[in-house]
Amino acid sequence: MNEFTLIQKYFKKLTYNNPSALNLNDDVFFDKKNKVVLSSDTYVEGIHFLNFKNPDLVIKKIIRSSISDLYCKGVKPKFIFICASGNNISFSKKNLDLVYNSLKQEQKKYKFKLSGGDTTKSNKTIFSIISLGYSKKIVQRNKSENNDDIYVTGNLGDSYLGLLLLKKKLFLRNAKQRKYFIQKYYMPDLPTKISSKLIKFANSSIDISDGLLGDLNKLISTSKLYFRLDLKKIPISSKLNTYLVNSKKQKINFISKGDDYQILFTASKFNRTYIKSLFKQMNQKVTLIGNLTNEIKSNQIIYNKKLLKYRYNEGYSHNFS
Repeated sequence: MNEFTLIQKYFKKLTYNNPSALNLNDDVFFDKKNKVVLSSDTYVEGIHFLNFKNPDLVIKKIIRSSISDLYCKGVKPKFIFICASGNNISFSKKNLDLVYNSLKQEQKKYKFKLSGGDTTKSNKTIFSIISLGYSKKIVQRNKSENNDDIYVTGNLGDSYLGLLLLKKKLFLRNAKQRKYFIQKYYMPDLPTKISSKLIKFANSSIDISDGLLGDLNKLISTSKLYFRLDLKKIPISSKLNTYLVNSKKQKINFISKGDDYQILFTASKFNRTYIKSLFKQMNQKVTLIGNLTNEIKSNQIIYNKKLLKYRYNEGYSHNFS
């Protein structure tokens, strides 16, 4: 049983009289009457981050991961609450000073306010974060329409290469390259500029946390639509492209591993000109990577006009069996 089956089987039925829960089919709670939007996330050492040897970087990663849930709905986070569990090592004075300084920097950068939380003692370092914002509307999942275009902001894959470096599963001689990819893992660039504009053109949206393909499947899971993606169009950085060329590794194995925190959204093809102009004006990269359709009966990834037939990574999920 994975996390999604668990939710569907045991918890979804408990929310049927609570429309704000959105059938537990989104990353946020949305109380339309009171204009409240809320998300909650838990991060466990050894699962969501390798260790707590770089507490200043870990706290930035989990903060950005959490507030990303609101940004991809078109909502600006106003308040966050942090529940932290750890021990005398993880909560040493040195580590706490580093965490404090990072939180101060993130508050200034994203203009949210730390507003409460809880602290407990535990062997593992664990953080739970609640992010809260206000909005009259949000962009939900599974509201895509037939023939919608599929877009993604920014670049994908840099974070995964950074994780491989941290796990010592590969090595780059160039110190600047190593620093670049590791920084992308710890400090993803959130597309905050465009977030508030999403409601004007996006039919459906999600942030890419578990991987492009896995999150795209979530985005359309109840819509009876299938995606057709052009692998060549999926955006990667010039640095990742150089690495792939030199190492002779496949792009498909890097673009859907998660921790990108870019916005994946769908929109009517009639909005193409508007979207292109708006993103250019906002100086935010966006790429049209495919479309949704009910004319096919399975998801497709195309490369050089040919259908890829081998299995591809569909994203990360927690399994309980």
